Amino acid sequence: MPIKPHFPIQIFYDGSCIVCSTEIEHYMLQNHSGRLIAVNIATPDFNPEPFHIPLATFMYELHVIDQSGNIYRGVEAFWAIWQAFPASTIYGLMGTVINMPVINPLARLFYKGFASIRPYLPKRHVCDSGTCNIGKRR
Repeated sequence: MPIKPHFPIQIFYDGSCIVCSTEIEHYMLQNHSGRLIAVNIATPDFNPEPFHIPLATFMYELHVIDQSGNIYRGVEAFWAIWQAFPASTIYGLMGTVINMPVINPLARLFYKGFASIRPYLPKRHVCDSGTCNIGKRR
């Protein structure tokens, strides 16, 4: 089992990936205690140098860095995120289940498969001009 994270934690995610950004936005909407900080690594101003992790590595899989500098990647990153929620929630349960002997290797295998196809998934459209939603129904 990984070291329990020291909060708040930074979640480094690809905001251009529709699946990734939707998932992280979901967690952030439930982040009432301020234990999660979302960092979109797809923005032009993101600088990976202070973290000593190449951008390509950040882009390959989800990363979480806690206040003590512990780095969690892939399945462990999700586990660290789920630790921010009470144990009585579905996320608390998932945090327990993900470390079970049979589940953890399967989760790692599925995550590795997802990470390999992620670059081919639809991208989130970013609108810098402010006119993208003109004429669209909400």
